Amino acid sequence: MTTLEEKMAMRKLAIEGKPFGPGSHTPHEGKAMTGAQAIIASLEAEGVDTIFGYPGGQAIKIYDALYDSKQIHHVLARHEQGATHMADGYARATGKVGVVLVTSGPGATNTVTGIATAYMDSIPMVVITGQVTRGVIGTDSFQESDIVGITMPVVKHSFLLQSTDDLTRTFREAFYIASTGRPGPVLIDIPSDLSGAEMVFHYPDSVSLPSYKPTYRGNARQVKQAADLIQKAQRPLLYAGGGIVTSHACAELTELAERMQIPVVTTLMGKGAMRCSNPLNLGPVGMHGSKYANMAVTECDLLIAVGARFSDRVTGKVSEFAPHAKVIHIDIDPAEIGKIINPVVPIVGDAKGVLAAINERLSKADAQSIDRAWVEDVFSWRKRWPFYTSDFSDYPNAIAPEVVLHKLSQKLDPEASIVTTEVGQHQMWAHQNIHREHARTFISSGGLGTMGFGFPAAIGAKIGCPESEVVCVAGDGSFQMNSQEMATAKINDVPVKVLIIDNRALGMVHQWQSLFYNKRYSFTELADNPDFVKLADAYGWRARRVEKPEDLDAALDEMLASKEPFLLDVMIPRDQTVYPMVAPGAPIDDIIGALDVTLGGVRVSEKGFGKPAAAPTAPEPDEKGGDE
Repeated sequence: MTTLEEKMAMRKLAIEGKPFGPGSHTPHEGKAMTGAQAIIASLEAEGVDTIFGYPGGQAIKIYDALYDSKQIHHVLARHEQGATHMADGYARATGKVGVVLVTSGPGATNTVTGIATAYMDSIPMVVITGQVTRGVIGTDSFQESDIVGITMPVVKHSFLLQSTDDLTRTFREAFYIASTGRPGPVLIDIPSDLSGAEMVFHYPDSVSLPSYKPTYRGNARQVKQAADLIQKAQRPLLYAGGGIVTSHACAELTELAERMQIPVVTTLMGKGAMRCSNPLNLGPVGMHGSKYANMAVTECDLLIAVGARFSDRVTGKVSEFAPHAKVIHIDIDPAEIGKIINPVVPIVGDAKGVLAAINERLSKADAQSIDRAWVEDVFSWRKRWPFYTSDFSDYPNAIAPEVVLHKLSQKLDPEASIVTTEVGQHQMWAHQNIHREHARTFISSGGLGTMGFGFPAAIGAKIGCPESEVVCVAGDGSFQMNSQEMATAKINDVPVKVLIIDNRALGMVHQWQSLFYNKRYSFTELADNPDFVKLADAYGWRARRVEKPEDLDAALDEMLASKEPFLLDVMIPRDQTVYPMVAPGAPIDDIIGALDVTLGGVRVSEKGFGKPAAAPTAPEPDEKGGDE
């Protein structure tokens, strides 16, 4: 089994340009075997301990070989999309490469959404698909699909295996490509006749890919320029993305922030890159970020972006994003630099190494923060415009989702818990209100925004980190995308918890229809949801429904105390809205619905100080009410 520490060591060797891999250390070296057996032996040589998948005719030989493996545990999902999200969640939680094994045709095409999700969020994954025999490829034979062509835009690389001579090298390269540089999914399509062919097993020690040479070390001159700008800045700001997590650069980020007293804003993928308890961490930025974080971006004179890609959900109107700031952009992917924002100092390299080099220069110069008033100003904004206050409620007699997730955050052990989310309003409430102290403990679909991701990802995360409490925060719409995986959790004895923020609607689209489409609720109300408690019972889960605020604490305690899979259905008003919010296409300092404690804890509706927003219309008492 390859531990996370061993994977980090491998990454260090890759950064140093040294070969790595088990090669001759595998017990299968030099043995005659079938292609299917060589596939399993290759996975074992890579240290794979878990595969998520679903068998079928063109993968049956591989599954037969897997039957004999003493190292690899196979998790049978109930849908190939669920298997891919499980592998994704496993990868995000552990730092290892997630592995998926499915058959050809519909089995392969069912993985596409999961592959695209991993691609958008730079998650290392190897997806193995069975394929029809080489002799009938291209003839529209039974369960044939061109999965290499279909997935071409959403993989880091793909292979269509043509010979057993290439089998072990292909697997070695696939894992190397998936886990180095900017990580991502790699697909290996294997014709079934190769699975039955005879071969002699040899696993290569190293990889030689002349066309693939990720840049890990930042250019020394650019590092010096960045350090000089940081020393001169009066209002610097760090903008931390998922690259911090991937490169294990949390300590280096925190060192830079604390040395120079630089506030930090984080993306959805960057949550956990800095401890939430660190006062310099301002948390979420962008469309549903805090007013104080967005103001910090607007007022800063130097923006240091690390491992972040300037997503439209962060920048809002690009021409007015960080209008007073010089930009330093650090990213291992050169394609991201200059794609949205043109930096004055671009640095291509691994975040950990580049930040360490900058810190070293600042340390040697005994650099100090120039303007202490900048941090004091930002802290005062945080006090004035909090996400939520205990004495405020949009609906006084109903359960407030912010309260639900704040209470959940308080009850979870930050040292031994992982939160995953589905996609929608609940995702943003979780991002705003659940505090995380460590990287890889908040798992969410960012770039693709995949409904149906969070629940199977929670199963994968729990399998990868069995000692951690794993809770999926879901919406009633998202949860129904892959609810069949309740069977997977139960049968495999995976005690994940699902907390449904239930408003009987596709809540985020419903919110947009309310704010921007004159309340024309076109097909976003889920009045005929199933009874989730009864659904849970059908799958052998424990479950409970909460409708009153006074019952919430006990229900959360019951959920977290359960040693079995548990579903908690929490009912909130359908018209509950995620605030604050930046309207699509608006600059990020043009914020709707931020709470202003100086105005008595009311929501403001306009840019700057603004005026109080109109109170939301309460739903009818008997109205069923929702999600994404």
